[in-house]
Amino acid sequence: MNRVDRLLQQWRIRMALPWIPDDARLLDVGCFDDSLFRAVGRRLRLGIGLDPLLGATLDGDRYRLMPSRFPDGPVEVGPFDAITLLAVLEHAPEAALEQWARRCWELLVDGGVVVATVPSPRVDAVLLALRTLRIVDGMSLEEHHGFQPRQVPAVFEAVGFTLIRQTRFQLGLNNLFVLKKDGAPLSSGG
Repeated sequence: MNRVDRLLQQWRIRMALPWIPDDARLLDVGCFDDSLFRAVGRRLRLGIGLDPLLGATLDGDRYRLMPSRFPDGPVEVGPFDAITLLAVLEHAPEAALEQWARRCWELLVDGGVVVATVPSPRVDAVLLALRTLRIVDGMSLEEHHGFQPRQVPAVFEAVGFTLIRQTRFQLGLNNLFVLKKDGAPLSSGG
């Protein structure tokens, strides 16, 4: 991850931070590193970071990073007050999105939130050009599949989440979604 990648990562983290409650038990899916946990700081009670690209488990102060795939991989603790999916959903196979939403529901406390950032599909061409020019590393860009951010509320609401915030940032090329778990999950039929 180079300086521009870090700048973009930090911007996503700044967008997510206001939605992470104090004394949070936080699951960061696709964590890459401990940047989010360090940004949450003393407000973090416990953090679990999952990323299939991690080489080994890493323990930090009040958090653990583990090489694991979501939604199938093991999660040591739970439930969580918040789950972050920062620049992650565009890497998930579209056919698995409902499974991702259901797993988030299972892992959250009532009133817990999913905080997701999803870039516009237009970003893929921009990132490809920037990666070609070696301005960004463009992590796992080959996994992007033109995911449409507008799918996020529909997929998560079908499971029972309520969309409480949706906004664009990074010059309109990125999207923030905050979805809250209230009540019982909806049945598979919706």
